[in-house]
Amino acid sequence: MTTRTMKGTPMKRLPEPELMDSEAQTLAYAAADFNEANSLFADNFINRFAGLPETGSMVDLGCGPGDITIRMARAYPGWRVTGMDAGPNMLQRARERLDAEAVRAQVDFRLVYLPDDSLEAHSCNAVISNSLLHHLPDPRALWDSVVQLAAPGAAVQVMDLMRPESQAEARKLVDLYAADAPEILREDFYNSLLAAYTIEEVGEQLIKAGLDRLEIETASDRHWIVSGLLAS
Repeated sequence: MTTRTMKGTPMKRLPEPELMDSEAQTLAYAAADFNEANSLFADNFINRFAGLPETGSMVDLGCGPGDITIRMARAYPGWRVTGMDAGPNMLQRARERLDAEAVRAQVDFRLVYLPDDSLEAHSCNAVISNSLLHHLPDPRALWDSVVQLAAPGAAVQVMDLMRPESQAEARKLVDLYAADAPEILREDFYNSLLAAYTIEEVGEQLIKAGLDRLEIETASDRHWIVSGLLAS
């Protein structure tokens, strides 16, 4: 496992509510412009895994309002892409977005609370997730689900926020990247930064989950990315 560490000493993690699924929150998320972060995620996956086959199955864990799920379906027209989320209102926003998309026959959205032992083991050729980990009370729920769902040789990519060194630094990031966002999104972003994990913490989680084959790197001033192919 390759780990590129961040500088400085982060503050203690402050967990936040697991679900952001009120009507007001989901409407705000569906209307918000997350193009920069979502493009970073999608572009990194497409460039990292240039040799994927023309057909396959992909699962997006914690898909939220569905933007990344739909982006990946567009990028891989021969693939079946399933978005999973524990929020009924968030999935409603995702289905509303999908209705206007040409890829709607490729995509399915499912209500799933992780971990879920009923999910078909080793059924996915790619497992992706963006900004789910920091919501979970136990990080093993994500990593164990990756191990459960990923087929041998599957492509895996997980991106999330990186906890800053202080609450003041978190506020600076909110002001920099969400200055014009509704207050509900500004507070959610701030709380998510405080609940995020560091690269070092994620590295320890991967080792415990048996996923130390994957690489971790800093993706921006507020994101890390885990990516790689599982053993065939």
